Amino acid sequence: MVSAPKGLEGIVAANSGICFIDGERGVLSYRGYDIHDLADHSTFEEVCYLLWFGRMPNQKELQELQISLWRESKVDAGIISLLRQAPGHALPMDVLRTVVSALAFFDPEEKSNDHEANIRKAIRLTAQISMIVAYYDRIRKGLPLVEPDRFLNHAANFLYMLTGERPSATASHAFDVALILHADHELNASTFAARVTAATLSDMHSAITSAIGTLKGPLHGGANEAVFRILEAIDRSGADPVDYVRGMLAQKKKVPGFGHRVYHTEDPRATHLRKMSKELGESSGEPKWFQISRRIEQFINEDKKLNANVDFYSASTYHTLGIDLDLFTPIFAVSRVSGWTAHVIEQLDDNRLIRPRAEYIGLEYPQKYIPIGERQ
Repeated sequence: MVSAPKGLEGIVAANSGICFIDGERGVLSYRGYDIHDLADHSTFEEVCYLLWFGRMPNQKELQELQISLWRESKVDAGIISLLRQAPGHALPMDVLRTVVSALAFFDPEEKSNDHEANIRKAIRLTAQISMIVAYYDRIRKGLPLVEPDRFLNHAANFLYMLTGERPSATASHAFDVALILHADHELNASTFAARVTAATLSDMHSAITSAIGTLKGPLHGGANEAVFRILEAIDRSGADPVDYVRGMLAQKKKVPGFGHRVYHTEDPRATHLRKMSKELGESSGEPKWFQISRRIEQFINEDKKLNANVDFYSASTYHTLGIDLDLFTPIFAVSRVSGWTAHVIEQLDDNRLIRPRAEYIGLEYPQKYIPIGERQ
């Protein structure tokens, strides 16, 4: 047996028609559509349709999906009760993982695992995860829950449910683009976890719960939280951003938000998030977060020859949108559920149990068994 590379780096583990990445050229596409075109011209709902149905919708189909997402923006009273019972110290990601699992109890098609049922579950989960993240944040702050507005799109509705105020056009557009950029990214750790779970013929909710549990890990989700902690520390101390980061490197500390396992050039998602961070900073009157970020990026690029990845500018973007630090990773899930569910559907449409092998590196076989009374 040929020894596998650590972390399965470079190993092809599935055939998929959902997402294509060319790390050498900095290409990211969903079903053949370039991420730059989607970010510049599309909407999150349109991208959801593309991921789930394999093609772009016409106007009628898009409108029907938008109506479906709004109609499914509801959760059972039992879920609200569960959110209220979460202890005050509970992390939003832990709450999200637990509540998504519980959503299966109230799903009208819990026992169905066919293609059409899973499409409907994908729509429900995308609508419900957005609500859960927003509702839990309001519950823990002692604020009343805000019902979604049927006249707002998915991105604007999330910000509305979270803050209680209708977002500006700039904020709505920025968050919509952020959702598009995070919708899918091939076989990342959480997506692979979802496909492994689905491959056992488990249900959609179990697969998405697996994905959320995987996303919680700081080596997958959470890097943008670490980025913003650095931005805060620089702002609080009044330090020069370059001097601060240079000091981190001198102490052998990693600067989060740079480099990528797949991309050897700039992460194409960072291109858009950089622009959004700048525009939001200017429109909100708080340009300092972008300015600090830009100084750090220029230094790391020149000194370490590393490019910013998706996490770097999403930190300042989310903060400027009024999103709390510990919601950064849950918001990743608000978007990525569209990709996770697309992969679960694709896996189950042509399923085979995912059961890789391991290269054994333990004690030589066979070992002589020694009775316990004779062991030293």
